[in-house]
Amino acid sequence: MTLQQVETPGWVVVESNTRGIGEAAQASGLSVSALRFYDGAGVLVPAVVDPSTGYRRYTPAQIKAARLIAGLRRVGMPVADIAQAVRDLAADPAGVRAKLDDHLVRLETGLADARRELLRLHALLDLEENLMTRLTMTTADLTAALDAVRFAAAGATEPIPAGVLLETGDGTVTLVATDRYRLAVASAPAGVEGPPVRPFLPLDLADDLRGLPAGPVTVDVTADRVHAQAGGTSVEGKPFAFDFPDYRRLLPAAGEETRRVPVDAAALRELLAAAPVVDREHDGEAYRVSILGLDPAGSLRLATEDEWTGDGGPHVAVNREFLLQALDAGGSGQLLLELDGPVRPLVVRVPGDGARFSLLMPVRP
Repeated sequence: MTLQQVETPGWVVVESNTRGIGEAAQASGLSVSALRFYDGAGVLVPAVVDPSTGYRRYTPAQIKAARLIAGLRRVGMPVADIAQAVRDLAADPAGVRAKLDDHLVRLETGLADARRELLRLHALLDLEENLMTRLTMTTADLTAALDAVRFAAAGATEPIPAGVLLETGDGTVTLVATDRYRLAVASAPAGVEGPPVRPFLPLDLADDLRGLPAGPVTVDVTADRVHAQAGGTSVEGKPFAFDFPDYRRLLPAAGEETRRVPVDAAALRELLAAAPVVDREHDGEAYRVSILGLDPAGSLRLATEDEWTGDGGPHVAVNREFLLQALDAGGSGQLLLELDGPVRPLVVRVPGDGARFSLLMPVRP
């Protein structure tokens, strides 16, 4: 049967194959308010609207479109995409099916993302309940940071045991090692979930961490246990019950000017190998001292013992072996030395990396 309309002043009489808004709502699964919304949005405009009362009537084809809209609403399709599907319903049903498939892919991707986030939140709640902090990073970053600091802990004796401090920050892990005569610091990016922690790891545990296989690593830290997992390998140990000193007190204060001298690491090693040294002894242990100074142009040179014991110019004496190890930890290429006189520590920095440096205590004449 075809739809026939008879025009009368102010109203259009429509055959009984149209339905009022209440019937359309019942037949489609959309509420009356939803039908009014989609009318106002231009998505589903009724076939006839009484200009005086606003009463709406819908054709069978519009009831079919309303059922499509109801289903698309239930699966969360955006209004703009629903409107396009309604426009394509009669002329391009294959295009509507393609839109359904695309939306299904988006839903499945969103569900997978939601599952991952919910698992992360469950893990976070577990960490808080168990007073545990979880670190996630790569073994490459962890190993590089350990390699940059380990040398400074090799000769540690009482009162500071041989170990590496692991200190969490905002998206970082900072490793620190010292034997009281030198100090090394290096940071690495890490995901940190849980309260801040700073366990002091025994050196053998730090070495076990360094031996983990390549790939992602998870480190769980509690008050009395550190557990790391990478691939199918795990290591575990107990941190020292030791309050690691505040190493930041040894660093230059913010805004304090320091004399920074650029050096080539390989060239400095050759210079140290050829230069004379001063023999010294401490607690029955013999060691050699190198004395670093500046020439009139501000470039690095090796000073003499007379200058060291003389008027206290811009030079500093350090354990030669410690300096060579600090250069090795800094890597090849350019380094920066902070040289501020005979009583200030010598700082060895990697240019452009403010979170990685070594500090050597000066040897007094």
